[in-house]
Amino acid sequence: QVQLVEFGGGLVQAGGSLRLSCAASSRTYSNYAMGWFRQAPGKEREFVAAISWSGGNTIYADSVKGRFTISRGNAKNTVYLQMDSLKPEDTAVYYCAADLTIETVVAGARSWGQGTQVTVSS
Repeated sequence: QVQLVEFGGGLVQAGGSLRLSCAASSRTYSNYAMGWFRQAPGKEREFVAAISWSGGNTIYADSVKGRFTISRGNAKNTVYLQMDSLKPEDTAVYYCAADLTIETVVAGARSWGQGTQVTVSS
């Protein structure tokens, strides 16, 4: 298991930017892929982006490609989601996730944070 804590949600106007952070710790795994999902009111949780342990591989949902950037800190235990050109439809609770590989993160990871609210006003 990986323990995850998100930071950085808030309210922003359409066209603005926000940066989410997620701090990870684990006594079980020495390395793991990480990612972000989101859930809007009345909708199912959806994949947003994922990154490998090394940071060399990234995957994005089509809806955020070109606007969001996922990255890892130098210590590898922090992941960031830089969100630019935000739209009202990006409003959701954003969850940090982790699992052994980028593929298993995308498939629906085993470790989750508590979520942070992002609200984009029009």
